[in-house]
Amino acid sequence: METFLQQIINGLTLGSVYALVALGYTMVYGIIGLINFAHGEVVMIGAMVALSVITGLLGSHASLPAVVIILAGLFVAILVCVAIAYSMEKIAYRPLRSAPRLAPLITAIGMSIVLQNVALMVWGRNYRTFPTLITPTPHIIFGAAMTDLQMLIVVLAALLMGGLVLIVQRTRLGIAMRATAQNPQVAGLMGIDINVIISAAFVIGAALAAVAGLMVMAYYGIAHYYMGFLLGLKAFTAAVLGGIGNLAGAMLGGLLLGIIEALGAGYIGDVSNVCGLSSLSDALQQKCADNDGQVSLFGSNYQDVFAFFVLILVLIFRPSGLLGERVADRA
Repeated sequence: METFLQQIINGLTLGSVYALVALGYTMVYGIIGLINFAHGEVVMIGAMVALSVITGLLGSHASLPAVVIILAGLFVAILVCVAIAYSMEKIAYRPLRSAPRLAPLITAIGMSIVLQNVALMVWGRNYRTFPTLITPTPHIIFGAAMTDLQMLIVVLAALLMGGLVLIVQRTRLGIAMRATAQNPQVAGLMGIDINVIISAAFVIGAALAAVAGLMVMAYYGIAHYYMGFLLGLKAFTAAVLGGIGNLAGAMLGGLLLGIIEALGAGYIGDVSNVCGLSSLSDALQQKCADNDGQVSLFGSNYQDVFAFFVLILVLIFRPSGLLGERVADRA
């Protein structure tokens, strides 16, 4: 039972991150029907920018509290991610909005590759370690351990997801988003600037992506220029699992995918590991050395198998996802 509870806790933590990233996919798809495959790289850039700011502040020997340093890194990361997402939508996607559906999809894949290579040139190909600003304290819950960092990730993700739902359901911006998703042409005739609304969807998704990037980096202790690719694919899987275009579905899909991965890796796969953490056991450190540091950032290879096996099953038996797809047919 203790092992089961431990994997549930680990799954909820990872699933919260998946859900935040999946919201970026599902918001954009729900409004313009585009799968933004570059969204995972926005998460990666958010993590790398936050790490650079945090490392720079620590290197300047500024006598600032750890919380202030982390918040400063998060603030700059959000600004950079928002600027990238806004520019990407305006320059790469907006001119192709009336093009065949395959054209913006290929463009999104191209933007993903471009952002990866830009990050490679700026930060290099080596893993970067997150400084230990706050030591996580474990709390025992029915025999399973949950650190205060895990609690913070789950609670913060829940607050952000709840806030997004309130924005979409109770504000003028949310009403305009839903109207644009229903029928962009009619929404435009009613006085809604659909360009602003679509840009807002990209901007909100990018802000959530920056928060998710910092969460992943703080949880695993490292960041890498390639970290966004697999995370983005899994978040997309979560969005499809819950029903892409559906906010509640993205949240549910993210949490379920995280729990499925954790249970599968805990009972079938080998232990998850990440190179670069000082807290790793000697056996895991040796495994990192034997593989030249190339160990999956998001756990064992079994976790990847479970994630994409779930995607295949959902696409076969329920293509619209668990909660269905709330995207109106466009004329």
